[in-house]
Amino acid sequence: MSAVLHHQLQGSGPMLLIAQSGEGDADRTVDLVPHLTDDFTVLTYDRRGLSRSRPAESGRAVSLAEHADDVHRLLASVTDEPVLMLGCSLGAVIGLHLAVRHPEQVSTLIAHEPVAPRLLPEGERARHEAELEELQGIYRTGGLEAVFPQMARVLGIDLARRDAEPGLTPQPLDERRRANFGYFIEHDFTAVVEDTLDLDALTRTPTRIIPALGAATPSSVFDHRCATELAALLDTEIQVFPGGHNGNTTHPRGYAERLRGLLAPAGA
Repeated sequence: MSAVLHHQLQGSGPMLLIAQSGEGDADRTVDLVPHLTDDFTVLTYDRRGLSRSRPAESGRAVSLAEHADDVHRLLASVTDEPVLMLGCSLGAVIGLHLAVRHPEQVSTLIAHEPVAPRLLPEGERARHEAELEELQGIYRTGGLEAVFPQMARVLGIDLARRDAEPGLTPQPLDERRRANFGYFIEHDFTAVVEDTLDLDALTRTPTRIIPALGAATPSSVFDHRCATELAALLDTEIQVFPGGHNGNTTHPRGYAERLRGLLAPAGA
């Protein structure tokens, strides 16, 4: 059953779709988007289950392939041209599915630290999938306050945002974000563990895929490892962005500059 997705279009130029990480909805990159709208028509959206895109079947798990199908339908409703895409974390995995299933819709995908354990060797994959399941257990018993520090440890996130550009828009943990975090942990963690991404098909997609990671993300955490394994799978160079796993929100100016530099050769 498909969902109706809330989405926003801003700016002018080639279309750039941003698929957000974690609990992020269409508003999450409020500081990044203004640095891109002179060069791109920026499309952001609420992923199914978040904010204004909550599905009618609220208790049903949504697979990453279904999330990608949602994006396929969204893109078909707003353009008949291939788009550029930035996928962050979970959004990067959605982008990888889209590149396999509908490559005609995405000319270039920047996959920033995809949370895709399937990219890892079997033993490492199992260990990190178990980490995600453990985080779900912590959330169910202790709530967000208990799970946040452990999520930060697993993904290498600096919760204090000590390394960040000045003047960022506050993003308080209001009721909507709390609900989004809850959905992300309960449903999307399961989707990551049960993912069916076809790695062989990924090597054959005509979509230009640019693996990326944050300069501040520790090399020991699995999102960093997933990015490096994606680069190895595709036999391509990995690109480094300012900040860490959430560099798109902590370093919007530097992140936008890096995006423009990477997307310009693709005709942006």
